[in-house]
Amino acid sequence: MQMRKLGKTGLTVSEIGIGGEWLERHSAGEVKEVLDCCRENGINILDIWMPNPKVRSDIGEAIRGCRADWIIQGHLGSTWQGGQYVRTRDLGKTAVAFEDLLDRLQTDYIDLGMIHYVDRPEEFHEIMEGEFFRYAKRLKNEGVIRHIGMSTHNPAVAKLAALSGEIEMILFSVNPAFDLMPANDDLDRYFEVENYGDGLAGIDPLRQEVYRLCEERGVGITVMKGFAGGRLFDAARSPFGVPLTPLQCIHYALTRPGVASILVGYDTPEQVKEAVSYETAPDSAKDYASVLASAPRHAFSGQCTYCGHCAPCPAGIDIAMVGKFLDLAQMQPEAPESVKAHYLALDKHAADCIGCGGCEDRCPFGVPVRERMAEAKELFGA
Repeated sequence: MQMRKLGKTGLTVSEIGIGGEWLERHSAGEVKEVLDCCRENGINILDIWMPNPKVRSDIGEAIRGCRADWIIQGHLGSTWQGGQYVRTRDLGKTAVAFEDLLDRLQTDYIDLGMIHYVDRPEEFHEIMEGEFFRYAKRLKNEGVIRHIGMSTHNPAVAKLAALSGEIEMILFSVNPAFDLMPANDDLDRYFEVENYGDGLAGIDPLRQEVYRLCEERGVGITVMKGFAGGRLFDAARSPFGVPLTPLQCIHYALTRPGVASILVGYDTPEQVKEAVSYETAPDSAKDYASVLASAPRHAFSGQCTYCGHCAPCPAGIDIAMVGKFLDLAQMQPEAPESVKAHYLALDKHAADCIGCGGCEDRCPFGVPVRERMAEAKELFGA
């Protein structure tokens, strides 16, 4: 299992994690089997947004004796009222639900205290300027949560969080279909054709900016909705008109700037092993780019998605990484020193490009790689 730094939190997480929602439909024994399999395969990050008391208790029993092996994302504002899930900003109900989470998990701290499901910019400001965020800060100061995060589906909110200086990481919806869409706070209508601004023409600029800001500012991203609820596996329901595989969706998420881990839902240990097989799968099994480039409803034309098809470079340049640093730098009036330092730390630079054009022949999206190499050389001076 490959591990990644979660922004500037100081935490190191498995690049494939577990989103716990599916565990709600299983017995305590089955929950333990899944979580034991995760741990045995190197998975160490677990998201628990669910307020259902039973699944919380089942998870607590499953991780008893090995709590230190897990990095837990626990949510503030996800409550159980009248036998059902209710999102709330009521501090009394929030505090009771959070204490319940600690009790049922048999722990005295949560690694990542997530301000739950903020999908409107207005709500973001209300939270950050009000008692809800003061409550989260108090929990952090007391050591009950170690880091403050936020979950959102809306890139406008994700951008505000990345710029805030207070939110240390975000749980964000990431998949190739969502990346084409402009900001929208109605998740139920995400796949409706009219919500795609200019059609399937490329990554929405705001979402692209979120990734770049998170990478640049050290705001780690953990990924939810990586499979879009399975809709991307079905040609009839996918906006591309072709199916993708779980491994292709995992690879797409993990190639976004700022992303540390994709959280996958599992019903069985076999599904855990299928996801973890990503670590040893050949590049051909991870190749989302060829599928999307040949889709009947095409996307990403002319736009680098850092997919790696440009490799191998005869000069030894990591072209995808050069492209990523170029994009990060070009979003600012001046290239940030941190981005320059990371670029210069590469073994080979754009100045080493011999202009053979093999990368452009292999690129499924028609990216003018040689042009971008020239831009990078001029911008970074190497």
